[in-house]
Amino acid sequence: MKARVLFVCTHNSARSQMSEEYLRKLGGDRFEIESAGLEPGALNPYVIEILAEDGIDITGKKTNDVFDFFKQERTYDYVITVCGAETDARCPIFPGNVVRRNWPFADPSSFSGTHDEIKAKTIEVRDQIVGKIKEFIEEYDARHR
Repeated sequence: MKARVLFVCTHNSARSQMSEEYLRKLGGDRFEIESAGLEPGALNPYVIEILAEDGIDITGKKTNDVFDFFKQERTYDYVITVCGAETDARCPIFPGNVVRRNWPFADPSSFSGTHDEIKAKTIEVRDQIVGKIKEFIEEYDARHR
């Protein structure tokens, strides 16, 4: 049975989307993965561009509301917030034996500068996320052998 993982951030527009897609790409055979936001917004165009360069197409993907998932009584093995502690504290508590983690990453929507500068900063966040995803998979595999 696959472990169910939910990534949560503020708008489900960048960090949680990248986390969802890279866990799916690197360990999707072991996990069922979703992402959601506290206040769903529009997908970040830099994230769409960066993921596309890595062969991941999220064009047209809808953002999700974490409270809708909660009301639908969805259950997860892991709920991972990928934003600051203040957002983590606002995330609903899902029922069951849920492992909660907080991986605070900078918010690409707060970046300013030229297109190339914003893209470079967003790539840095992506690379940090990929590193955490790899650690998570290694830890998971070590516990479930």
